[in-house]
Amino acid sequence: MEREPLLLESEILHTFPRPKPAKIKPSHFRLVEAGMQIAEEAPNGQDKAFTTRYLVQATLPYRNPKGHPPHWTRYNGNYSLSIEPGYVRIPGAQERRWLGYPYGSIPRLVMFWLTTEALRTGERKLSLGNSLADFMTQLNLNPRNGGPGSKRSDRKRLHDQMERLFGAKISFEYVDERQRSWLNMQIAPKAQLWWDLKSPEQFSLHESWIQLGEEFFNAVTSAPIPVDLRALRELKNSPLALDLYAWCTYKTYLVNKNRKPQRVTWQQLQEQFGTENEGSKSFKRYAKYALRKIAIVYPGLRADEVDGGIIINPGATAILAK
Repeated sequence: MEREPLLLESEILHTFPRPKPAKIKPSHFRLVEAGMQIAEEAPNGQDKAFTTRYLVQATLPYRNPKGHPPHWTRYNGNYSLSIEPGYVRIPGAQERRWLGYPYGSIPRLVMFWLTTEALRTGERKLSLGNSLADFMTQLNLNPRNGGPGSKRSDRKRLHDQMERLFGAKISFEYVDERQRSWLNMQIAPKAQLWWDLKSPEQFSLHESWIQLGEEFFNAVTSAPIPVDLRALRELKNSPLALDLYAWCTYKTYLVNKNRKPQRVTWQQLQEQFGTENEGSKSFKRYAKYALRKIAIVYPGLRADEVDGGIIINPGATAILAK
C-alpha cells in the first residue's frame, strides 16, 4: 500500500515537538498547505533549484562564531570545509573592516540561487538585477520589513551576509591514509553592486552583477543536486532544515542508485550537521523537529526513525530525473 504522504490537520500536533503545551501557529498550517501543493502538483521549470554535493557533505555555520578566529572548520569524516573571513574597505576611510563568517539561512539561500543560475545560464557572470528588491524577491525575502538600520530587516541581513560570503575564502578538503585532495576558492572574486539599502526598490540605470570564481563555478556545475524551490521557501527560516532537506534528497538519490536502504545514526548526523555547543539530546530534538517539517514538503521522502537514528529508504527525489 502506498504511504500517505501528508498529515491530516488533526495530526499537526504530532508533527512538532511539544516540550511545552502544544500551540498551533499559522506557519504550521502554511507548511501543511505547501506540502499538499507539492504532493499534488508536479514542479514546473521555475520550481526547480540546485545545490552542490560539496555543501551537502560539509555545511556553513549555523550561528555567528564567537570572537575573531582566523578560520572556521566543519568536519564530516574525511571531508572538511574551512572558511577564512575577508575584509572590506570602510567608505570614506583609509582602513578595512573584518567581515566575519557567513552563517544562518541567508547565505544558504544565496548559494542555492548561485548554483541554480550558474546551471541555468552556463555563465560565470550572473545578473542580480537593477534593484535590491528584485533580487530579494528571487530569494523570497521581504525588502520592506524593518528599516535599513534594523539588524533584523531582510535587506540588512542580506547585505551583511553577502559581504561575508563573497569576501570569504572557502576550502574543501579530503584526507585519508592514502590521499589528500583540496579545493581552495573564492565564490565571487569580481562584482559590482549598485544597491541602495535605504530605498531597496530604487531602480538603478546600472545592473548589479557578480562573477563566480572559476573553481567555484566548476564545482557547483559538476555536482548539482536538484531540489524543489517551493520546499526551500517553507524551510528558509531554519538553516538546519535547509541542510537536512538537501541531504535527504541527495541520500535518496544514492539509496535509489544502490537499491539498498541506508541507516544513519544520530551521532553521525550530529558530526555532520551539529555544533560543538550542542549536546546529543539537544541536537536530536532539533534534527527531529526539522525532519518532521521536511517530510511535509518532501512527500517523496521515505525515512523512518529506528533505534539510535534514522533509515533512508528508496523513494522519489525532490525533483524527478527525466
